[in-house]
Amino acid sequence: MRLKTIALNCLAIVLLLVPTLINGQQANVNLDYNPQKDTEGLIPFSAPLNSPEVHDDRTVTFRLRAPGAERVVLPSGALHTANDLGREPIPFVKGEDGIWTLTIGPLIPDMYAYHFNVDGVQICDPSNTYAAFTAMPPYSQLVVHGDGPAYYDAKDVPHGNVTRHVYHSAVTSGQRELYVYTPPGYDPAKKYPVLYLLGGSGELPSNWVFDGRVNFIMDNLLAEGKAVPMIIAIPNNQVIHRNHPKHTELTFDIFENELRNHVIPLVDKCYSTIASPRGRAISGLSMGGRHSLFVGFRSLDLFASFGILSAGDTSPETNLKDFLNDPKVNDKVDYLFVGQGTKEATGFFNQRVKALCDALDKHHIKHEYYVGGHGGHDWGTWRHLLYYRFLPNLFYSLSVPD
Repeated sequence: MRLKTIALNCLAIVLLLVPTLINGQQANVNLDYNPQKDTEGLIPFSAPLNSPEVHDDRTVTFRLRAPGAERVVLPSGALHTANDLGREPIPFVKGEDGIWTLTIGPLIPDMYAYHFNVDGVQICDPSNTYAAFTAMPPYSQLVVHGDGPAYYDAKDVPHGNVTRHVYHSAVTSGQRELYVYTPPGYDPAKKYPVLYLLGGSGELPSNWVFDGRVNFIMDNLLAEGKAVPMIIAIPNNQVIHRNHPKHTELTFDIFENELRNHVIPLVDKCYSTIASPRGRAISGLSMGGRHSLFVGFRSLDLFASFGILSAGDTSPETNLKDFLNDPKVNDKVDYLFVGQGTKEATGFFNQRVKALCDALDKHHIKHEYYVGGHGGHDWGTWRHLLYYRFLPNLFYSLSVPD
């Protein structure tokens, strides 16, 4: 009887502890793959409501307490594009309690940026603890989970480290930041190739970590034996105000000076790198892709590999003429990748990409063109391009010395 009593008491203690071991809605305890699934019925800390709530059937419920509002909508964005929801804002329904509610889906598992629009004013979801800050006004992040961790999630594999460097730039006359990923087991006695990875018009270096999940993507690829161990340096390629009237004329020269005078010297000094063109790659999304084109293609003394993500140029014969007409360019370039999302392979962005690829074909320059994923001009596309194509092929032929 005493043993039975002890067993029952232990069971009671376990049952009491179980709720504290289950991560609830946006608990922010672990790096969960399903952080917006409600498992405890608890409201996110300091939030008025549960929003968004992701259900197991992959429908999503948004909620907003705004009793004085007259109209609340979910504006068109990455959610709409990837899930074929049309281009029009989707209206919420107001309840008698002043809570506006919208349920949509099922949605494709992925991470999506979104806003609310309340009576014409764009806002973040005030109940969502997952928010991103960029070089633009912030937005909320929706994580629609699948049946388990995705290729961009933190899995139980060896993890690399991300280090933030702050340095003074004589080019921009101020303090700037640079993020550097080193692979699991980084050994200063070895030499590693370096990928210089760039953001878009509204991105900061941290966005490649928090939105792009590049460190987890690289961890997972290495654990799967699908990529070469490399250092990934993520500089800030915002070097002039994006709304400056001469941004296009000035940004490329300024950023090249920043790379040559500060970014690459800092990385080569602080890390064990293969300090040669074949040991360096440059890649970027959107504006960062154009930086990779206009700075990278004229800097073959620095880079031999390139990743152009959702970017191109409608006048390559004029703007890229030296690269296109270099008779030895195929000997200088190890890997040239041009990629975009399935839903952006038409329209404005595709015009630039197609013109670039047509010019590369015309001049018989070796390259890989790839269209994939379910997204448009958004992070769903750029994560996909990295994992499924660019990173597994980058530095593949490079022999990294032990």
